Amino acid sequence: MIKEQYKYSDLTSKIIGCAMAVHSGLGNGFQEIIYQRAMEIEMLDHGISFAREFEMPIYYKEKEIGTRRVDFLVEGVVSVELKAIIQLQDVHLAQAINYLEAYDLEIGLLINFGSKSLQFKRLSNKSFKQKNQGNPKIK
Repeated sequence: MIKEQYKYSDLTSKIIGCAMAVHSGLGNGFQEIIYQRAMEIEMLDHGISFAREFEMPIYYKEKEIGTRRVDFLVEGVVSVELKAIIQLQDVHLAQAINYLEAYDLEIGLLINFGSKSLQFKRLSNKSFKQKNQGNPKIK
């Protein structure tokens, strides 16, 4: 699952592995908060550092216009959005990409626990500015 050409491939692979373990243990059908709590336990067990429900400012033209909580900010560089829905749709991908752009993060994961098989998408911010690499716009 690790593809060296992808930035943070080792880290995203570990996160996906944690999600697979959670889905295998719980299956589908729970609310998103249950999967968040299980992911927290699984990532702690694997020594992955993260902030859960990390509130981040949203910027427009260098001005803060609001905030949004990312489900997980992993090692300060990977945004992880969780869903517990029957099927991921384009709107969920667009939303997750918008968050990456608003946070000025390069890489994100969208993980869905609601389907019979775990769904995950690796996302890349094409407009990443690199000036805040490893340190998103945090007060």
